[in-house]
Amino acid sequence: MRSPISSLVAVDPFGDRLHPGPGAAFVVLAAFLVSFLVIRTSARMTRSVSWWPGGIETRGVHVHHLVWGIGLLLLTGFLSFAAPLEAPWWHLVAIGFGVGAGLTLDEFALWVHLDDVYWQEQGRTSFDAVACSLAFGALVVLGTRPFGLDEPLSLWGTCAVVAGVVALSGVAFAKGRVLLGVIGLFAPIAALYGAARLARPASPWALWRYDADQRARAAARFDASRPIERLRIRLGDLIAGRPSEVRS
Repeated sequence: MRSPISSLVAVDPFGDRLHPGPGAAFVVLAAFLVSFLVIRTSARMTRSVSWWPGGIETRGVHVHHLVWGIGLLLLTGFLSFAAPLEAPWWHLVAIGFGVGAGLTLDEFALWVHLDDVYWQEQGRTSFDAVACSLAFGALVVLGTRPFGLDEPLSLWGTCAVVAGVVALSGVAFAKGRVLLGVIGLFAPIAALYGAARLARPASPWALWRYDADQRARAAARFDASRPIERLRIRLGDLIAGRPSEVRS
């Protein structure tokens, strides 16, 4: 029996291409993680070191690195469908797709806010998006089946399970428990936990459904002075950099 590690890097008997599946997904995920760490480190160096080269800016137009990421995603995605690739080109396309995803998701907050909020508090959304993407990719690489469907069910049974899990994950997303919602697509207990817990105070669920007392409880639960929140903030600052706005 092959070990899990060997299955991630399995090649066919002729050695001419990486098997589609967990092996290729692992290459994409590794390239994604490395590119995110490299570009985030470069951005932090640009912020703190005067001689470090930054982005391209001309005539008032700043070309963010998500532009290069989107271009790389389009190119590699097209090649993966259009070209009969063999080694090493298949591997390079997989790496290129991962790099493009890393460059693009590092500026995810700019998609949402349509503004350069990279170093503002809203820019932390990019780090959250990367963390959720890594969790999703890691679960795929490990071979975890979505919706907890380890055994085939009837058509209506499968539809009911999928609908229930998606609904629970949707509630977790609405409550600001995004990571639990992502993991819950593969492990429904995580979605159930996220859906049952108190919503974050700025989440859509809290804004739409909570009264003043419930919003006060949520604000107290996620206060930055609480140990777990301090740890989460410090971890984010360590990896993604501290936002320019001073937290209250």
